[in-house]
Amino acid sequence: MTKSGRPDLPHGAERFNEERATYVMKGGQPDLEAGVAAIREVLATLKPKPGVYRMTDAKGDVLYVGKARALRNRVANYTQVERLPLRLKRMVSQTRGMTIVTTNSEAEALLLEAQLIKRFRPPYNVLLRDDKSFPFILLRADHAFPRIQKHRGARRAKGNYYGPFASAGSVNTTINALQKLFLLRSCTDSFFSRRDRPCLLYQIKRCSAPCVDRIDPAGYAELVGEAKDFLGGRSGAVQAKLNAQMEEAAAALDFERAAMLRDRLRAATFIQGSQAVNAEGVGSADILAVAARNGHFAVQAFFIRGGQNWGHRAFFPAHTEGLDEAEVLTAFMAQFYEEVPPPRLILVDRMLPEAALLEEALAGPAGGKVEISVPQRGDRRRLMEQASRNAVEALERRQAESGAKARLWREMAEFLELPEVPQRVEVYDNSHVQGAHALGAMVVAGPEGFIKGQYRKWNIKTAQTDDDFAMMREVFTRRFARVQEEDPDRDGGMWPDLVLIDGGKGQLGAARDVLEELGIEDVPLVGIAKGPQHGRDGREVFHFPGGRERMLPENSPLLFHFQRLRDEVHRFAIGAHREKRSRAISASPLDEISGIGPARKRALLLHFGTAGKVRAASLEDLQRAPGVSAAVAQTVYDFYHPRG
Repeated sequence: MTKSGRPDLPHGAERFNEERATYVMKGGQPDLEAGVAAIREVLATLKPKPGVYRMTDAKGDVLYVGKARALRNRVANYTQVERLPLRLKRMVSQTRGMTIVTTNSEAEALLLEAQLIKRFRPPYNVLLRDDKSFPFILLRADHAFPRIQKHRGARRAKGNYYGPFASAGSVNTTINALQKLFLLRSCTDSFFSRRDRPCLLYQIKRCSAPCVDRIDPAGYAELVGEAKDFLGGRSGAVQAKLNAQMEEAAAALDFERAAMLRDRLRAATFIQGSQAVNAEGVGSADILAVAARNGHFAVQAFFIRGGQNWGHRAFFPAHTEGLDEAEVLTAFMAQFYEEVPPPRLILVDRMLPEAALLEEALAGPAGGKVEISVPQRGDRRRLMEQASRNAVEALERRQAESGAKARLWREMAEFLELPEVPQRVEVYDNSHVQGAHALGAMVVAGPEGFIKGQYRKWNIKTAQTDDDFAMMREVFTRRFARVQEEDPDRDGGMWPDLVLIDGGKGQLGAARDVLEELGIEDVPLVGIAKGPQHGRDGREVFHFPGGRERMLPENSPLLFHFQRLRDEVHRFAIGAHREKRSRAISASPLDEISGIGPARKRALLLHFGTAGKVRAASLEDLQRAPGVSAAVAQTVYDFYHPRG
């Protein structure tokens, strides 16, 4: 049996220790008998306990992750091959080992299963493709004047989190309106501490300027309390309070204050009026509906918090062959809520056989009891019907787009004379300003779109950085020498089926020479350069090894497709270059001193003012700096005044 990497396990989980056994495949093909034998060897050691199992192939790669209330009973089902669907027979035929983890309960096993699926991305599990982190609104609580900001990732900062929002656009729009409504600051603490006069946001009435005491702590705390009430679902009370204050100001002939309160009320109305879904009366819930067509699935999610719609998004799970809608939705929910905090209420469009198990598993992350139900009438039923319509429409759009994309990729293969449609296309570009801060960039695309997790950038180390050809040679040498070493058999999915280079004959020749030196002769190379009028007519010239050139007709959809690939690598390369240049501008000589981290660097600069004054300081002056110990002062002094 295989022994693979150890995941983080829930409290109380036990591990199953196994040894590797090797099985020979018949005729080089997966062997069903060998797979069953591997499973039976594990089965003999199992007990009827809850847990998670992983099927692995001859190389130790994970094929499938499953959970069970009783491991022995569940794993035994895989030995009854005549009862298995074709999909599972294929999986068993590839299986050469298993990894077993026992847990305290089936709910615990469900959470661990979702965690391992997200980690290993097995080919026989339903996969949630669009699982990047969702944005939240964070109202911080670690400052006398709390800041409102957008937040992604781990929720480590102290404060109140509101979300998830469906997209960065929806959270940005909401924060802009909230700033107008509650005048809360959005600046960083360091920016806040340096102000001696209000910034532009105060002038355009989107901040109350607590940084320069235009509002006292009590008044700001009142605004923070109103924001919490509004985001927590008590928007009606907040609007009623603002309306009363506006009428009071008008009666007192304080028309300036009345106008300001009127603008705040309009911001509240904008937040509620901009919602595409009327979620009044629902409270806080996620609404999930699934649609199926020709073996493909879409899950539509509405995020309702405090009676407000915080956006909606469609998801398209992968590896769904042979499954029904309820199975896909259950798998989706287990993976989706592994990262996103679940609400107390989840409305679904159909009964789920494992609803009770999901409720038990999600209660911990939700901080209390979770209810999963199918709405039957009223506002909840109306919202569910809307979600179901959106799911169907999203799936239809996806399939229509996929058809158009597939046609474009077939046309690309024909135009470039490739033997088959490429599944991995790599696009390369260099970026620098007069040779400074030079780097190379690669983006990756496939028939489903850009694969952003595979993007790479290289800081140019050895090449002359005003020589584009030398830079391209260095990038290709580092990229392909490494993939040759790490994946010599080309079965890891990291070898391109096509390489596009932003450049003409020179860049193409540099890349071709590198591949020839490495003994790589079967990776298609094509250069894309501006046309005869240097791109003013929208034309591009495609350069092939050997000197042949081709062009596409003006306004050709395939030409636009190539330009989109080229523009994406431009965007990525320029963005990486700007980031590198910004880091260089903000760099300090103190960065070169071993043991001087950001906090001590900040303490030294705040005390002395500049890195030059730190250099000129005596050892006694360095020791008197706040937050700098005697040992650190000695380290800094010795760096600038080496002995001997």
